[in-house]
Amino acid sequence: MTVIEMSCVEVWREISNFLEEWVDPELRGRMEAHFALCSNCKAVLDGTKNVVKLIADGQTFEVPAGFSERLFSKLR
Repeated sequence: MTVIEMSCVEVWREISNFLEEWVDPELRGRMEAHFALCSNCKAVLDGTKNVVKLIADGQTFEVPAGFSERLFSKLR
């Protein structure tokens, strides 16, 4: 039986720091071991990487005419 050293909550708290490489080598190793065993946390890590990539690329795109109005009416 394999033991996970960190809880998922602990991992989630450090994901941003992990991606920015702001964690010490010992914590990075523990987190990498956790990701190897925990598919949920691996999915959170992958999703967070995707969000960072989408936001960081700076690309903009045109939305269909009337999109903003429809969106804001649904939000209200």
